[in-house]
Amino acid sequence: MPNILVYYNEAEKYAAILKEHGYTSVKTAKTLDEALVHLPGTEIILGWNFPSHLLAQPEAATVQWVQSTGAGIDNLVADRTIPEKIVLTRIVDQFGGMISEYVFAYLLLHCKDIPRLLAAQANREWDKFSPGSLEGKVIGVAGLGSIGVEIVKKARAFHMKVHGLSLSGKNADIVDRHFTAADWKTFVSELDYLVLTLPLTSETRHVINRDILLSMKSNACLVNVGRGQLIVESDLIEVLKEKQHQTAVLDVFEKEPLDKENPLWSLSNVFITPHLSGLSKIEEVGRFFIDNLRRFEQGASLQGIVNRERGY
Repeated sequence: MPNILVYYNEAEKYAAILKEHGYTSVKTAKTLDEALVHLPGTEIILGWNFPSHLLAQPEAATVQWVQSTGAGIDNLVADRTIPEKIVLTRIVDQFGGMISEYVFAYLLLHCKDIPRLLAAQANREWDKFSPGSLEGKVIGVAGLGSIGVEIVKKARAFHMKVHGLSLSGKNADIVDRHFTAADWKTFVSELDYLVLTLPLTSETRHVINRDILLSMKSNACLVNVGRGQLIVESDLIEVLKEKQHQTAVLDVFEKEPLDKENPLWSLSNVFITPHLSGLSKIEEVGRFFIDNLRRFEQGASLQGIVNRERGY
């Protein structure tokens, strides 16, 4: 029976799921100090934003595996002091449906100009106009993993033209045109909608800069559901001020929560949401972790293993 430490603000809920499945050697922590107290003897950690520097401490000598409760694992990958013997895993194949729904909620809001309709209703105005359509529009999905695949599926349902960019060429066959990291300017130049689902790596950090933004159509819409650091935020602010008909839908930011003084709040062509497009569900994450625990006990390969050099 492995010794498990759950590090989460609702750690007790995960602990209850584990105990229901027969795992009784479970401790919980919500703070750095609590985690340090419970680390000795711990073999497996389940958590979110675990204080990574603790993994290099003598108290963590028995830790063999860290399972993130989310798809992101940036803080652990970035910490080079974590011993190589510790396996890092992330949640995979759980967020595509929810995130793709979020993306198309905003694509429809944008093309149908829902804000204009709501404003007209509030003012009791009969503002009749011709709303747009997604059919025939070009959507570019940067990142063709499980989330990108779900976005492509929904784009097909709306009869959109689908372009895709992936660093490895993964799932190139599911899009009408495929591009690589060497083709960013060409990739974005024809898009009506650019959706970012890329992980954060040394190659993707700040990949969307002023040069790329200016290569986009003057009325294009950028949607970021990947990582805030994919975009040079200051460049985005400048370009959106210059190109009033460009739009950005942002669920992730370089620094979260977004500072109240950040200029993005006041731009009329920006939609801001508080990193909620793909929230982890405790029951689903619990099932994923239980399955991985069974694999761990059987000596089988774990799901969602992170390649530290690749960054995800």
